[in-house]
Amino acid sequence: MDAIVAFFTGLSSLGVSVVMPIVLTIIGCLFGCGFGKSLKAGLTVGIGFIGLNLVINQLMGTDLAGAVTAMVTRFGLSLSVIDVGWPAASAIAMGSVVGTIIIPLGLLVNIVMLVTNTTQTADVDIWNYWHFAFTGALVAIITNNVAFGIAAAIINEVIVLIIGDVTAPLVEESLGLPGVSIPHGFAGAYAPIAWAMDKLLDKIPGLNKIDINVENMQKKFGVFGDPILLGSIIGLIIGILAGYGFLPGVDAEGAAIPSFLGTAVYMGAVMVLIPKMAALLMEGLLPISDAASTFISEHFQNRGKIYIGLDSAVGTGHPVTLTMALILVPFCIALSFVLPGNKVMPLADLACIPYMLVLVTPIVHQNGFRGILCGIVVLAVGLYIATDLSPLITQAAANVNFDMGGAAAISSICDGANPLTWVIVRLGQLGNGIGLAVPGVAVLALALWNRKRIIAEAAEIHEEAAEANAK
Repeated sequence: MDAIVAFFTGLSSLGVSVVMPIVLTIIGCLFGCGFGKSLKAGLTVGIGFIGLNLVINQLMGTDLAGAVTAMVTRFGLSLSVIDVGWPAASAIAMGSVVGTIIIPLGLLVNIVMLVTNTTQTADVDIWNYWHFAFTGALVAIITNNVAFGIAAAIINEVIVLIIGDVTAPLVEESLGLPGVSIPHGFAGAYAPIAWAMDKLLDKIPGLNKIDINVENMQKKFGVFGDPILLGSIIGLIIGILAGYGFLPGVDAEGAAIPSFLGTAVYMGAVMVLIPKMAALLMEGLLPISDAASTFISEHFQNRGKIYIGLDSAVGTGHPVTLTMALILVPFCIALSFVLPGNKVMPLADLACIPYMLVLVTPIVHQNGFRGILCGIVVLAVGLYIATDLSPLITQAAANVNFDMGGAAAISSICDGANPLTWVIVRLGQLGNGIGLAVPGVAVLALALWNRKRIIAEAAEIHEEAAEANAK
């Protein structure tokens, strides 16, 4: 067992841009895609992830975060809990006892669900299993029981896999990602909320008529409705709020002060470069996806489509998602200071807002108005969740000797504000872990419902294929 854990720990340490080409090459060969074609597809996906990470980490994680930090300093804002960001949260999760076994455990759960027809998603994004470990680590702390933590991680994974299945057709239609699902622990948690809000807004007169999307913006405003100009305008506003000048300068301590024009161009670049990197990802995925679909249809009569489960990064390139994310950054800062009882200062994870919206965009049918309303609601609720879970996250960090940089309390907007994590953790707290029976039974019922849906879909697909062959 130790050797298995060590193998998967070493594999995950390579990072998604290295692991994904290896995994996809193997999958492509298994599905009959051929070694050369599979290798090229895998490398293309890995390069796409490198490009995405470079753009997001530099333009949003550094340039945008710098403007937000300047804005906070300018207005004298301060809160007691520091947002340490998802890299810190993942390190805390993978350093826990649950984290040491989450990759082999997560793969086993996924394989069992595929064999029993309770999921359609082959989740190859093993690095992001840390989201499940994060939930498990917090439950293990609050119950003082590692077994309960492992159970919580499994419950989290099963829910997210089913969300990935159900949203996959929308992901294919709205985001242009055929054969792909997004079983992502962070993005998936907001899908039920987006669905509920979309149904609610359908019933509110006036609001149900508002539809703001990129196509409408371009028709109404011409070139000024183009995503690159929208991004630049939002960047310009953020730069001005940060106190940047027309020209770069130097502050009293000798630190460089960027120009607000630079921030405008950087945010315009976000709207152009992220979609191009996402398109590169899809270029690599298509051969594998096509081979998987052909293989399943030829060999398994009781299965519907099989989806390749990937990081939510593949869906961040949609212009509606990016526009909403940039608009929500100042909203998030404002909410953190006007919400009574909130203690979390959002900083490091502001670059994660696009990931939060990846499944929101297709669920609200690319309606930016509904997406922004949904974003405001989940950010407001998320800040309270991050505040509530802060003591547990701080303790988890101490347990793995994580360097908190002198901060007394830490949290994260990524999984620290995750509503699914919060529900599982707080239910796990009831009866010293006995409360996990509630989501456990619900997950079993959900899996059986999903199996019934998958079998019905498979029957429909094969019936249509038989009719087509008869003609």
